[in-house]
Amino acid sequence: MKSGRAGVIALAMFGWLLFGALVVWAGTVGLILAAGARPVIREADAILVLGAAQYNGRPSPVLQARLDHAIALYKQQLAPKIVFTGGVGVGDTLSEGEVARRYALKHGVPESAIMVERRGVTSSQSITAAAALLRDSGLTTVLVVSDSYHMLRADLLARRAGLTPYRAPAHTPIDKSKQRWRFVMRESFVFPVTALLGGK
Repeated sequence: MKSGRAGVIALAMFGWLLFGALVVWAGTVGLILAAGARPVIREADAILVLGAAQYNGRPSPVLQARLDHAIALYKQQLAPKIVFTGGVGVGDTLSEGEVARRYALKHGVPESAIMVERRGVTSSQSITAAAALLRDSGLTTVLVVSDSYHMLRADLLARRAGLTPYRAPAHTPIDKSKQRWRFVMRESFVFPVTALLGGK
């Protein structure tokens, strides 16, 4: 009888743990969607643009959408500086940050307004390195530009790096595709790990 009761208790505890995990996961999905749907567009010291793929010096559609959004914010005079991030991908010769810099120059952003982080291969590495550049120039508030699904984690990483972030999600091709939910689901697992353990 005792072993049977212990088994029932263990099964009940497992059920409650599973239920709790599902509640936390659903809540995380909700936070990810809410963060991406609620931009906080205001004046800041700089615009921080997270990198994305580039093809032989040409921004991918996702990176181009982020860059176009950042350039528009700059031309609205919401910040005097733009920081581009992103290292060199496998098989590439140019960093995402350098490709972004060249694109911005072609679209009317002066060299004096551009800062570049060229080494980060993860969001955490890029934001940490960009934050160091910004702090060296006495800049601490940033409009963070990335995809909407990335806003919650980017906000967390920026705060950990000592910045005060404001969300400025870009409308990229991912937002209009079926892939969006795949990225949201991925973030729903990556964000808790990042929040609890640090990470990428």
